[in-house]
Amino acid sequence: MKGAISIRPQMSYRAQKEKDLVNEFLPEGKFLVIDESGEKLGVYNRNEALNIARDKSLDIFVVAPNANPMVARLMDYSKHRYDQQKRLKEMKKNQQVVRVKEVKLSPTIDTHDFNTKLRNAQRFIDAGNKVKISLRFRGRMITHKDLGFTQVRNFVEALQNITVESAPKMDGYMIISVVAPSKN
Repeated sequence: MKGAISIRPQMSYRAQKEKDLVNEFLPEGKFLVIDESGEKLGVYNRNEALNIARDKSLDIFVVAPNANPMVARLMDYSKHRYDQQKRLKEMKKNQQVVRVKEVKLSPTIDTHDFNTKLRNAQRFIDAGNKVKISLRFRGRMITHKDLGFTQVRNFVEALQNITVESAPKMDGYMIISVVAPSKN
């Protein structure tokens, strides 16, 4: 089907509830029931556990489905989901995204171009990004690999506050090296 668009619906609260083992979605079997304060109430079958939850007007949530018997806790499930989503949002906010920027060199690069690319690479490093340094050989230039390695080594040595993740190495017609900002 050309031009068909796949739309994936967002997971609703009910669908999340169906994924989690809560209240009426509890499987058949025995449950070790723990109340909201952390006290063990005992081992009950599914119907008895649901009745205990209804009497206390709380939800029953399976916290350890692989245990024998399964461990279920009495809690306010909507508050639990809210806290869980809040923690996920906080973790996502605190994570850092590291991008890899690329700087392309040539074995016959002039000093002004070299310095300009060096300045750009240093700016990327200072911003917290990794930098991939690549030097491509064209035509007969491949016979002078030593010049290419020298260019890349000079470039890496001129950068400040870096750690070399990948030393310069030959990959086909290219020399590639990866540097990252230092931890301190």
